[in-house]
Amino acid sequence: MANVNIKFNGKEFLLSCEDGQEAHLEELAEQLSQKFENLKNDLGNIGENKLLLITSIKIIDEYFETKKKIEIKKKELINLSNKFKELKSLVYNYKDNKENEIKQLVAKQDDFKKEIEKNKDEYEKIIDDAADQIETFLESAVKENLIQ
Repeated sequence: MANVNIKFNGKEFLLSCEDGQEAHLEELAEQLSQKFENLKNDLGNIGENKLLLITSIKIIDEYFETKKKIEIKKKELINLSNKFKELKSLVYNYKDNKENEIKQLVAKQDDFKKEIEKNKDEYEKIIDDAADQIETFLESAVKENLIQ
């Protein structure tokens, strides 16, 4: 345990604290002394006990206001975290849906390519057949013209 001399309201006090906490204790005492002196200047000398009580009430009020704000911020953070999780879920669902759509489009594209290839083969066969028929017709016409 470490000992620290604290000056408050013109008086010296010897306080103990954990080793390494001396500077923190001095800082706290300085804050308390400053609040006390500010009230003393604002309210006048209404008595040390009453000033200490009012200082304590102001400090505890600040503490509870800070605590309320922290609770509000915690709730906001939880809500924000939940919204982020929801958004993340929506993003993954959207991604999955788009991947499925892409797979379906690729499958349709493959089917379309196969159908185009099939139609190409059929059209080539039709053209070849038509060309053969025209050739046969022309040969036949030439033979008939030669015979006549």
